[in-house]
Amino acid sequence: MRTFLRVVMWLVVVLVAAGAAIYFTGNTITVVALIGRPHHGWDMKYKAPAPDYADAKNWAALPSRPGLTALVPKGTAAAAVDAPVDVFFIHPTGYLNGGDWNSPMDPNTTTEENTRWMMANQASVYNGCCAIYAPRYRETSIYRYFDTSDVAGKARDLAYSDVDRAFTYFLEHYSKGRPFIIASHSQGTEHGFRLLRERIDGTPLAKRLVAAYLIGFQITDKDAASLKSVHVCASADDTGCFVHWATWGEGGKPTFLTKDKLVCVNPLSWQRDGGMADKSLNVGAEPIEGDFTPNFLGSDAPKGTVFGPLAAPLPHWTWAECRDGVLTVADQAGGPFARMDMGGKNYHGMDYALFAMNLRENAKARVAAALAHTP
Repeated sequence: MRTFLRVVMWLVVVLVAAGAAIYFTGNTITVVALIGRPHHGWDMKYKAPAPDYADAKNWAALPSRPGLTALVPKGTAAAAVDAPVDVFFIHPTGYLNGGDWNSPMDPNTTTEENTRWMMANQASVYNGCCAIYAPRYRETSIYRYFDTSDVAGKARDLAYSDVDRAFTYFLEHYSKGRPFIIASHSQGTEHGFRLLRERIDGTPLAKRLVAAYLIGFQITDKDAASLKSVHVCASADDTGCFVHWATWGEGGKPTFLTKDKLVCVNPLSWQRDGGMADKSLNVGAEPIEGDFTPNFLGSDAPKGTVFGPLAAPLPHWTWAECRDGVLTVADQAGGPFARMDMGGKNYHGMDYALFAMNLRENAKARVAAALAHTP
């Protein structure tokens, strides 16, 4: 029974993180959510102290100690050295436990291992162009997405407050006037778009923004239209812009919490609402390295997960097409990415992997374009 419940929750976790509509009453998922969620309200005594970003331990990646963000796929050029552009990467939800509404930021946990998974499989795609900065933060628990009280908003705002402070520290002590990229996934994209809207859009920082890769959430066309100066990227070398997509398999039936159409930039053509792009344009999907561990009802004790070298990319792996705001791709059943299907052909866990080499090459192209126009 416990194994079944874990599987059910694993199928839900990224559905929720991706913004998929969850309308469940009186079923197993509701029961698990009620059992596993924190059984206290908003109480700061459960919170870790606000991270001090002057302390390197509060960064999952820094150029001075890149760790897993230095990994490159087999056969790919080594990570850039002395890169002229920075990436501020905001990782997605790795805290799947119900101890509190926000991560306790304990380095000796499964949550930390999940963050390491994100550094290896997501943040590393930007090491061909840029120096990578990835703050640890008091991210919200996955159970926040099941809560309708004011606790959910408070948990979100606490997590964002860390991201905001980390960005300030990054600007003042690391970036120091250099061009930068904002990159993220899932919960990280929720915070990333808020950062874009509140700290960058319509300010002098917008001139330093190469691009924002805000992937795997539910940024809508209305959200994009609300921005003053930052726009949706219109081409492969457009700058001062952002991209977004949410991936589903052919035949899936995506539903979202929002009724508004999502922003979809096709990562094979880099066109907004891009039509069918043949798999020949897919430079390479990247096999997943290591395990992302769902521990919804268990302890947050580490599992000893080891992350090794990245495998060679898989060229021409899938086509892609924006359909009514959703990035639709070939069915991945039975292939090397099948374990990341979150149910119903929700490929949220593959948002990066299926287009890893296209992301890697595009980040380099946008950096080149931005530097060409920088005095």
